[in-house]
Amino acid sequence: MNHNAANIFGYKKYWAHRFGPAPELPMSQEEMQQLGWDACDIILVTGDAYVDHPSFGMAVIGRVLEAQGFRVGIISQPDWHSAADFKKLGQPKLFFGVTGGNMDSMVNRYTSDKKIRSNDAYTANGEAGKRPDRAVNVYAHRCREAYKNVPIIVGGIEASLRRIAHYDYWSDKVRKSILLDSKADLLVYGNAERQVVEIAHRLAKGESIHDLKGIRGTVHFVKQVPQGWIEKDSTDIDQPGAVVVHQNPYQEMPACDSAPAVADTGLADNEKVVLFKPIANKNRAQTVIRLPDYDAVKDDPILYAHASRVMHGETNPGNARALIQRHGNREVWINPPPLPLTTPEMDGVFDLPYSRLPHHAYGKANIPAFEMIQHSVLIMRGCFGGCSFCSITEHEGRIIQNRSEDSIIREIEAIRDTSPNFTGHISDLGGPTANMWRLACKDPKIEASCRKPSCVYPGICHNLNTDQTPLVKLYRRARKLPGIKKIFIASGLRYDIAVETPEYVKELVSHHVGGYLKIAPEHTEQGPLSKMMKPGMGTYDRFKAMFDKYSKEAGKEQYLIPYFIAAHPGTTDQDMLNLALWLKRNGFRADQVQAFLPSPMSIATAMYHSGKDTLHKVARNSPDIAIPKSIKQRRLHKAFLRYHDPKNWPLLREALKAMGRADLIGNGKQQLIPSFQPKASDNPLDRQQPNKHPFTTKHNGIKTASPRPKHRRTK
Repeated sequence: MNHNAANIFGYKKYWAHRFGPAPELPMSQEEMQQLGWDACDIILVTGDAYVDHPSFGMAVIGRVLEAQGFRVGIISQPDWHSAADFKKLGQPKLFFGVTGGNMDSMVNRYTSDKKIRSNDAYTANGEAGKRPDRAVNVYAHRCREAYKNVPIIVGGIEASLRRIAHYDYWSDKVRKSILLDSKADLLVYGNAERQVVEIAHRLAKGESIHDLKGIRGTVHFVKQVPQGWIEKDSTDIDQPGAVVVHQNPYQEMPACDSAPAVADTGLADNEKVVLFKPIANKNRAQTVIRLPDYDAVKDDPILYAHASRVMHGETNPGNARALIQRHGNREVWINPPPLPLTTPEMDGVFDLPYSRLPHHAYGKANIPAFEMIQHSVLIMRGCFGGCSFCSITEHEGRIIQNRSEDSIIREIEAIRDTSPNFTGHISDLGGPTANMWRLACKDPKIEASCRKPSCVYPGICHNLNTDQTPLVKLYRRARKLPGIKKIFIASGLRYDIAVETPEYVKELVSHHVGGYLKIAPEHTEQGPLSKMMKPGMGTYDRFKAMFDKYSKEAGKEQYLIPYFIAAHPGTTDQDMLNLALWLKRNGFRADQVQAFLPSPMSIATAMYHSGKDTLHKVARNSPDIAIPKSIKQRRLHKAFLRYHDPKNWPLLREALKAMGRADLIGNGKQQLIPSFQPKASDNPLDRQQPNKHPFTTKHNGIKTASPRPKHRRTK
């Protein structure tokens, strides 16, 4: 990727840099006074407890701004019932930055069945209820109430995924861009270091917040399309019309000059994905695409699906165009995504003076999310997998942003030397996907022009470098460090890439698996897999064979833990039955499961709302796909994943009879569920001895289990 943006550490520092870095960013007037400050230049408001660690977004943004010379304060989990808490640090000189936290506040508070969660991992002692629903909106309103004329900038994943008109699962309607609902002045999306640094320096030089137009990775209002811009209607790019069957899934992709090496996908040609046609580069930088108005998409699921397809086609920073969408009498302008950080910039972000601890105000309180990641190291950002249900690509992008090997080693050493309860175990070297570090398109020109939604579906693109030997080298160097006993790889693993480098799989299995390794096939059946953009089970079988082989060679008893999604768009009852039978054949028992949750802006959410396969051109006469929406069907799909739980047997018996599969009800090994119903006290799960219980782990709200290994790692 060709970088034209200024280095985020290349700006002249603001005058307040003379105060130096704070031991931790202040959360009170007393702390400000101890630092010698009379005011904050920037105040960040967050729905999370403040942990000064590079895995927490507000800590990263705060430290990056501090490195520019700005005085940054934190208001963490304020009482939103009045504006009082929003005044406790005084009036910021430049702006309020508002986020719901590391998680979307609605996902954080509600399950996929819209039930209120009993805990919050990002709050001291896991206490629930410390942030409001739609936290970004509420916090922004209170900031405005506290100091009317202070600019308000919203960001983080909650704002990022709501930057245009979006389907909202919790209210079951299409909502406006969060820029309107929050009444903010500016929205930053993605990992926002680059745009936030530019915004801060320009405001510090006296520019008005309303002058900050055209910054990549931002969303703002315009009165009209600026002079010199060419407005192009979205229907010129992806006109809703007759369904087109593409025989070659890459024939219209400008990024590849020949067909890719396609893995075992099991997909018919008409199931493979084609989203967009080649586009001329002429006048691209001055072209804006007009999406259908909010008033149109809120009442028309087909137009909503069309808008979603067009938006997802403009996500590559190398070729994305600006978007515009009218909301009533206001025009929302969405600038192209920010350019990815270079490796030196990534190193600079992670080398900042984080304390790596929760703020001292929390005392000895336990913050579950911190406990989980305190000894983990993030080595990269982004994901080119393009899974349709995932929010990572909409937020962080598909281009991998890498740290250098030296920077990663320095962080491991810092953990070893400074963490008060470090025992020699690094819990993870990873990121959104553990094994995408340093993987990228072989040709920067191809990368800059590519419009594929995924580099690995329906097979691995022949232009993608899949060599993971640099990661093998990193693992070997890291585990040789003095004082490091064990390094685990806990991030989700992309196994279809892993098998391309057998040496990597051997290294991983021999040294970095703590008894079990989590991977995510998500399903066994091609119907849902084709809507998820996930590989077929043939790739899983290939990886499992390698995993078992290298485990045996290392003399270790280790297990794969596969994760699955219930009720994803494109999933039928028969698909879930087939998955349940696969689980039983392979001896897996899911502990807790969660159905698909339609997060704002994802491709799968557009499917859920429209009932159409939005990976293909959507027309009003496009075939409908299976969408498990009713409470009963979603409950049934989860019950299939927990076929072994007696509580689910009555529902499963009813379903199996209706499906004509009563032969699966009985007491034989070949049958899925028994014909008898035990009393609560006779629950066979309750009668298991403690050492017979399957062990469990969690992935995006889904827990699965397999037989307990003899040498299970414990914390």
